[in-house]
Amino acid sequence: MVSKRLARLEERLGARLIHRTTRRLELTIRGDRFHRDIVSILSALRDAEERVSDLLTVPAGPLRVTAPTSFGRLHIAPKLKPFLDLYPQIELEIDLSDEFVDILAGAADVAIRITSRVDPGLEAVKLADSRRILCAAPSYLAERGTPRSPADIAQHAVLAAHGQLPWRLVGSDGDLAIRRKSHVVTNSSEVIRELTIAGVGISLRSLWDVSEDLAAGRLIRVLPDFEGSADVGIFALYPKTPTVPASLRAFLAYLATLWSPSAPWE
Repeated sequence: MVSKRLARLEERLGARLIHRTTRRLELTIRGDRFHRDIVSILSALRDAEERVSDLLTVPAGPLRVTAPTSFGRLHIAPKLKPFLDLYPQIELEIDLSDEFVDILAGAADVAIRITSRVDPGLEAVKLADSRRILCAAPSYLAERGTPRSPADIAQHAVLAAHGQLPWRLVGSDGDLAIRRKSHVVTNSSEVIRELTIAGVGISLRSLWDVSEDLAAGRLIRVLPDFEGSADVGIFALYPKTPTVPASLRAFLAYLATLWSPSAPWE
């Protein structure tokens, strides 16, 4: 069987690889060169397989993370040093963007998203709740007055980034939607936050974003009996796969410790 396979290989290559006699088989010059090349290729293949296997068992190698700009700057970046100290072999890449990043297309290994919906094909790990409240600066309320009911919002300047309207609120009387145009048009949630603090209007903000401003008095809660819909949470999303790399498993486990059992902004 070996002889037949060698003969077919020689025929395919158009070169004699082995001298055959009745007593022995001996490599030709071309056969020896071919053998050395093949041994080198097989060795490189084994090394590549071992490196991939290591990535599945040892936290190492590249790990690409995408997150919303504000949340990443406020709550992820300041917490990364212990993780990096613990796993120095992980090559971490952080992309902060408020734009949609298609992780199924390979743009990232894991996405931190604040959402109520998980796309098919993705695994989701819930990291924390994301309560949202209406708020405004004291200077704005002093100038324009404080709304007493959701209907009063029609008389006020509303601030929201692209995709954040209509506001869907939950209150003691049930769910309602506020459909308005933003007083300022922007694609940046951080711009909306700064405009709110500056006294331009009322916005619906996550507690993780404005809890310190509320505590310091830079913002005041408006219509405290109403909040944003409760189905929104903070998730780590990654593609469904039979094997999760060790670097991603380590990162997910670390994130789970940051805001559990209760997030600091609560």
